[in-house]
Amino acid sequence: MSIVRALKCRECGSEYEIAPVHVCEFCFGPLEVVYDYDALGEGFTRELIESRPQNMWRYKELLPIEGEPTVGAEVGFTPLVRAKNLEKVLGVKELYIKNDAVCYPTLSFKDRVVSVALSKAVEFGFTTVACASTGNLAGSVAANATAAGLKSYVFIPHDLEVGKVVGAGVYDTSIVAIEGQYDDVNRLCSEIAGKYPWAFVNVNVRPFYAEGSKSYAYEIMEQLGWKAPKHVVVPMASGSLCTKVDKAIKEFVKLGLVEDAGTAIYGAQATGCSPIARSVKEGTDLIHPVKADTIAKSLAIGNPADGYYANRVMKESGGWSEDVSDQEIVDAIKLLAQTEGIFAETAGGVTLGVAKKLIEQGRIPRDESIVICVTGNGLKTLEAVQDQINPVRTIKPSLKAFDPLAEADLAANK
Repeated sequence: MSIVRALKCRECGSEYEIAPVHVCEFCFGPLEVVYDYDALGEGFTRELIESRPQNMWRYKELLPIEGEPTVGAEVGFTPLVRAKNLEKVLGVKELYIKNDAVCYPTLSFKDRVVSVALSKAVEFGFTTVACASTGNLAGSVAANATAAGLKSYVFIPHDLEVGKVVGAGVYDTSIVAIEGQYDDVNRLCSEIAGKYPWAFVNVNVRPFYAEGSKSYAYEIMEQLGWKAPKHVVVPMASGSLCTKVDKAIKEFVKLGLVEDAGTAIYGAQATGCSPIARSVKEGTDLIHPVKADTIAKSLAIGNPADGYYANRVMKESGGWSEDVSDQEIVDAIKLLAQTEGIFAETAGGVTLGVAKKLIEQGRIPRDESIVICVTGNGLKTLEAVQDQINPVRTIKPSLKAFDPLAEADLAANK
């Protein structure tokens, strides 16, 4: 049963019927899916959710599709890892990693939003889907479109990491690289979406696409034993994930599935592209666009569409925002790998790097539950760390050749 009521403008409140539109015709504000929660009645319980398969669709009543999903039926329910080794390093009591670096099928949280967007695109009758992407979204759209029998186009910045280009191209999608940054790509895609009858997941079906992020937070709360965390650190590109984590927590509180823990939301950005973090630290709600210059290309959106709303979520929840340098990003990637055995892409380095900084600043208490959001796999951004790992030592295939190496290591570790 769908409880979707309408699309509603975030600015003027005008409501629209469910359709592939994303901007208010009166004030040009962004549209968001709104629900009739009362229509769920008392049947939407923890027990009902737990009885279902372990994927994101166990919360399907709170996602904007009709009936069963047609795309991405196995997406979601990734591990929530208790990071005990990292707890000791950071000096905190209770720390978790929500690890979407292993999300099926393309190893990023984008599979969640794409599953919803493409399921909705099929409902609307589209046969071609497309996206503007900083990398992970391209691979997810390509993979999920192929599995669903849809044609796809992905538009990317021309200097995207090789791993992400190959990770999209292998699915036989049509890749178009744009000479410019993501904001140039996104601007062009808005024009293309106005001309061609395609479902652009982050343009004309963006309101539905964005709702898929809520499943990430639903899972966190269920995996914590039906509890909301006290602190959540979220990577920010457009800022959408930040707002949807907040929305998901409020929905579960409203429906009586968890108690209100007063969860604080924190946003993480790279210093080389930190317009939202800057606005929070400057105490303004104005987002000044920037030209991105960071190794964290998946977060390199200089003019973030949801920046204002992410800023508001952080302020209203009692959270904060910070940014970290490229070297701090690499250091955090290595720290996570060397403590918890989790290889995150650069966005994960941003999130952990910012969490570490906020803990050291005292903005996140050391004695309360903290969740760090890892949204993509490090195998996609090998370039960021390939020059900063231990050197490979090549020897002859003999014990005689190995012994000096082992002896030198033993001596160094005394």
